[in-house]
Amino acid sequence: MCEFCTVHGEGRKWYLQMKNYAEVLLHEELSASQKQIVDAATRLEWANRFWESFMIPAITGESGELKEPETAGPSVEPPTPPADITLERKVEHFGQVLPIEEVEKVIDMVDSITRMPCGCRFITTGKTDQRYCFGLGIDKWGVLGKYPEAASSLEVLEKEEAKRILHEYDEEGLMHSIWTGVTPYVVGICNCDYDCGAYRGYIQQGGAPHFFRAEYLCQVDWDLCTGCKSCMSQCQFGAQYYSSALARVYIDPSRCFGCGVCRAACPNEAISLLPREEVPKAAEVWLGNAAG
Repeated sequence: MCEFCTVHGEGRKWYLQMKNYAEVLLHEELSASQKQIVDAATRLEWANRFWESFMIPAITGESGELKEPETAGPSVEPPTPPADITLERKVEHFGQVLPIEEVEKVIDMVDSITRMPCGCRFITTGKTDQRYCFGLGIDKWGVLGKYPEAASSLEVLEKEEAKRILHEYDEEGLMHSIWTGVTPYVVGICNCDYDCGAYRGYIQQGGAPHFFRAEYLCQVDWDLCTGCKSCMSQCQFGAQYYSSALARVYIDPSRCFGCGVCRAACPNEAISLLPREEVPKAAEVWLGNAAG
């Protein structure tokens, strides 16, 4: 299991532990080392700053100084990030890829789901009100109703409606991920593609990791695969390969992030998930955009 499961889940999936959604985490005093990294005394202080600097611009279109250095565009030689940048991200704001089944389990656990505009999309495309983010428990932050200009862009969803929208995103090929706001507190679920700043900086540009791979891998049943290649257009991690001689698709477990969205495009249900721990080649591969 990933590092967060060991540290914040006692050996179980960290994102399925209710303690990591508890309101008490919002108000507790952060440790000295956490304060130094996140520049806030509590998670609530961090969350409100995140809202004002990252979410409000995506709603109003007024960016101020908001920018994401790693999304400036591809470079021939990606810069080598500082050695401690991933460690700091794990403390402040880090994610993990989830297949749709795990997303649904999270939705069933939480009491508050708010669909809201994506800050990344505003930074990378300039478009406002692109509602790809699902805030979990943001009513506890005290921001709902506090910003009149945001009211029309926020949708408080029932569980089944949230699941319906997330399944639509799955079919579109958007990979799902869950995120912390000063770990281990869970703040939301994102639905990402090339327009996501974390994806661009990490996967497309080869920068420092922003998220763990999923606890699962995808595999192809060659008895069911017809070689139509429909699934290949969905993979955002370069994990799928086609054999013209065999007329079959192969998924490299060392490259697969386990998002599972390729399954939605397969007309023959030839792709399934299996626990990462069952595949020795990838059992301990959690970070990096390719094995090695």
